[in-house]
Amino acid sequence: MGGVEDDEPPSKRVKVSSGESGDLSNGLSVSEEGSCSLSDSMARLPASQEDDEVVGSRGVIKKVELVRIIAEALYSLGYSKTGARLEEESGIPLRSTLIDSFMQQILDEQKFFELLDGDKVMDALKTLRIEIAPLCINDDRVRELSYFIVSPSVNLLEGTSGQESRIKSRKSLLEELQKLLPPAVMIPKNRLVHLVEQALGFQTDACRFHNSSVGEMSLLTDHQCGRDQIPCQTLQILREHSDEVWFLEFSHNGKFLASSSGDCLVIIWEVKVDGQVSMKHKLSGHLKPVNYVSWSPDDLELLTCGVEETVRRWNVASGECLHVYEKSGFGLVSCGWAPDGKSIFSGVTDKSISMWDQDGKEIECWKGQKTSRIADLEDQTIISFALSEDRKFLLISLSNEELHLWNIDGSAKLVAKYKGHKRSRFVVRSCFGGLSQAFIASGSEDSQVYIWHRLSGELILTLAGHSGAVNCVSWNPTNPHMLASASDDRTIRIWGLSRVNMNFNGRHSTGVHCCNGKT
Repeated sequence: MGGVEDDEPPSKRVKVSSGESGDLSNGLSVSEEGSCSLSDSMARLPASQEDDEVVGSRGVIKKVELVRIIAEALYSLGYSKTGARLEEESGIPLRSTLIDSFMQQILDEQKFFELLDGDKVMDALKTLRIEIAPLCINDDRVRELSYFIVSPSVNLLEGTSGQESRIKSRKSLLEELQKLLPPAVMIPKNRLVHLVEQALGFQTDACRFHNSSVGEMSLLTDHQCGRDQIPCQTLQILREHSDEVWFLEFSHNGKFLASSSGDCLVIIWEVKVDGQVSMKHKLSGHLKPVNYVSWSPDDLELLTCGVEETVRRWNVASGECLHVYEKSGFGLVSCGWAPDGKSIFSGVTDKSISMWDQDGKEIECWKGQKTSRIADLEDQTIISFALSEDRKFLLISLSNEELHLWNIDGSAKLVAKYKGHKRSRFVVRSCFGGLSQAFIASGSEDSQVYIWHRLSGELILTLAGHSGAVNCVSWNPTNPHMLASASDDRTIRIWGLSRVNMNFNGRHSTGVHCCNGKT
């Protein structure tokens, strides 16, 4: 890179020594001064690099830095002749000749010690005389290296953990050296690629509708997505419940959807390969309306909770009830799994939390303030909350018709607020969703689904279609183009992209679309 490889022009060959700088060159320190005073000159750029000429409409990009970064990219891509031609034509070298000489001494010193270690004393002496000494980097260091030839019993490797601790590949040495030198002296490896990736990241973060594969982005156009990347069209209406649908949630693998209702039933739906949703099991057994469900970490089992009643554990494949959890004298109001799937938690009407093993034995019960409470974060009454997939963010729905996003990775910090949806009487639930969970969705008492861009907080879409309050929404975690909503109108709506894709034989595609118009 930048003239170090063997296939580079002789005028651009880099001379570097070996080892670890402060250990990087087997004794040659960057701060050492020989007859050529390397330390004072290393940070000084060639005169051409002091040019203040800028390019671009904003006047913030220095031409010298841009040319050097392009040259580094050419060398790293293997276009050594083109990189050398750019340096020659622009008059802007990738590195100063002094840095090239210093780096070459490190490489040559590495070669010197490798030859000594292989008992090739004459070859080592030749390398010292012909390649290292003429560089005039540090005369004292040359004498020290000569001493290793005269006294072979004195081995620089002595006292180390062995040959591998010192003799490293020359490429690794250069990479280590590069980390120690300031960017103005030595351009960081793959700097141009890093800047391009960073620019693409900023574009996707700023795009209000980005909901497709980043891998399909193009460098040839500015990135932009349209509203058609958001699931905003009703693809299916599920009508199997006979009462208000209170809760629904996709499984972690996105292959199933579970819904619960005021009809005391839970339905497990299967998401087919073509995106169609069909009923798999109708689970009966609860004596009261079911207000919550929770998928096991492996999606093989499902917990359901009746209002102030019991928690039931079901086998997803067979629809069989495996166990009923209840607490004498109290009702259970919520349920959830431990991360390992070996125990479950339930909220109790006496404001305690119980932990159970799978056989129904209560392992522990917490009552009172044992840990930090979510309620301590807010002044308003909390209606519901959702945890992000990476468990670093908490989305809280409040009684004042606001959603608050908290970063709970470390000390809790409020990072965003979302407004617009309606809530005055009922429990309305919200969720994270879309590609990289870049969106926030919520139900609303005005019969609509609300969708916000997570980073900007901008309300980007409202989805109409339900005729009753929307109680809950769930975004398919494996398909950013599938959203489900549950309503008091007794239906579940499956939302997808507004533009239905058809393949050559007329069947529906999986609905996975890419940005910039690609499919």
